[in-house]
Amino acid sequence: MYRDDDPYLPELREVCLTLPESAEVEAWGRPTFRAGKKMFAVFEGNDDHPYGVVFKPDPAERAALLEDPRFWVPAYFGPGGWLALDLTAAAVDWSEVAELMDASYRQVAIKRMLTALDERG
Repeated sequence: MYRDDDPYLPELREVCLTLPESAEVEAWGRPTFRAGKKMFAVFEGNDDHPYGVVFKPDPAERAALLEDPRFWVPAYFGPGGWLALDLTAAAVDWSEVAELMDASYRQVAIKRMLTALDERG
């Protein structure tokens, strides 16, 4: 479960909900972020990583991200190529998080959404 005042959640919402036609939907007792009906991020936590974000990385960057100890392969999502970023492991670079969310979003968004995103510049 989560609470609206959990650390990092307001910032993650700000990053994810600025993407075209994105929405927050609660699933499995957690906030998920979607492009239309397709999920691109989950605010997650477990005993080892109390606050994290699960996302679908660019496949070309997945191996490099796993070399960084802040990233782990999450249960359930991991077999589908997803990773998670431990938000408590170091000071959060929200521009990095925004880039990761952008890459995840681009893998699930439909053409209209991608066009809107690219038109922003």
